[in-house]
Amino acid sequence: MTAWAGLAARAAGTIATGVVGVAVVEGVRKIATGARLHDAAVTVTTAGLRGARAAEAGAERVRLSAGDIVAEARGRLGEEAPAPGAGANGHDHEH
Repeated sequence: MTAWAGLAARAAGTIATGVVGVAVVEGVRKIATGARLHDAAVTVTTAGLRGARAAEAGAERVRLSAGDIVAEARGRLGEEAPAPGAGANGHDHEH
């Protein structure tokens, strides 16, 4: 499996988690009422926050992996990879 296929698989897993979360929210909203609705909403929100954090962590892993791949490719070409964050603001000096 190539690096990109691995990254795509992880991204697909993260997306699937989000889809399942939405389905749970919709199901709970249709079933629960009153105090049960409040408790269910808190539970679903907790799950949603966990899912969002997992998605953010997954996105960061993908970003770092892609950066590693680009740096390695530049190295194979004999180029020096720019320092992290260099040129991010259109210029490469510190503020």
